[in-house]
Amino acid sequence: MEILNPIGLDIKKSETLADKLNLLLANYSIFYQNTRGYHWNIKGEKFFELHLKFEELYNDLLLKIDEIAERILTLGYTPNHRYSDYKSVSEIKESEEVSDGRKAVEAILKSFKAIIGLQRELLTLSE
Repeated sequence: MEILNPIGLDIKKSETLADKLNLLLANYSIFYQNTRGYHWNIKGEKFFELHLKFEELYNDLLLKIDEIAERILTLGYTPNHRYSDYKSVSEIKESEEVSDGRKAVEAILKSFKAIIGLQRELLTLSE
């Protein structure tokens, strides 16, 4: 017999989803902070274009972070909020100071790859 949470979802499945969402939250949070760093520290010929795009990206990432945390709360669990927790579980690692636009874009693409992989795992869990 399934045991359901207050919103009618299987408790075990909800816990698994919340754990995976907290992992996604950690990755998004490190990705967000890295992107802020790229925005602040970018130098060189593409400065204006990249500076603007990095700002657009980190603003979008911030919205997604909030959506993920609220989804965890909806499932009846607590979203992690400490960077020490994020750093210990995130596939995306903190970037060293990056002022080269090409290196920053490469790191962003690598981060998106990690995020997409986690989202695919979540999709299979939620079916």
